[in-house]
Amino acid sequence: MEPTLLGRVSDERCVSLIGMAGAGKSTLAALLARRLGWACLDTDRLIEAHCRARLPDILERCGLPGFLTIEETVVAGLGLKRCVVATGGSVVYGARAMERLKAMGPVVYLSIDLPTFLARVGDPGQRAFVMPRGMTLSDVYAERQPLYAAAADVTVVSCGVTPETCLEHILQGIQS
Repeated sequence: MEPTLLGRVSDERCVSLIGMAGAGKSTLAALLARRLGWACLDTDRLIEAHCRARLPDILERCGLPGFLTIEETVVAGLGLKRCVVATGGSVVYGARAMERLKAMGPVVYLSIDLPTFLARVGDPGQRAFVMPRGMTLSDVYAERQPLYAAAADVTVVSCGVTPETCLEHILQGIQS
């Protein structure tokens, strides 16, 4: 590990990745955790463990408001150090969840453009994508962009670059 990295990213902190589905949060969280020598946590997997069910089943059983409440409660209750956190795209709707992530360390927004998002997410019915009734994927994208930007300490464009290049941009952002 680079000495400057240790000096700039506190061993008592975490780094959280936010952004749309398909932005590369899970992939980049694993790469960043490996580079830092830290743990990696995917909050979607934690929610599944907490509820003992898959995300699509939780969404079906609890509905959108219930799912968002569960997500906010689980993320707001995190007590982590030296961890890279990959969040679900809807975490930005939970004020307590976002406050907790910000308190744990820098929040990195992985930004992708609309065409990339639409190509990567595919059919939202085939995944646990939080989309209010009456909204399109483009509507949800437009609604979330300012929320992610407002919550972020660092913004990194994650489309059109390799994961390794994106990782370097994240490291530069959290070191400054």
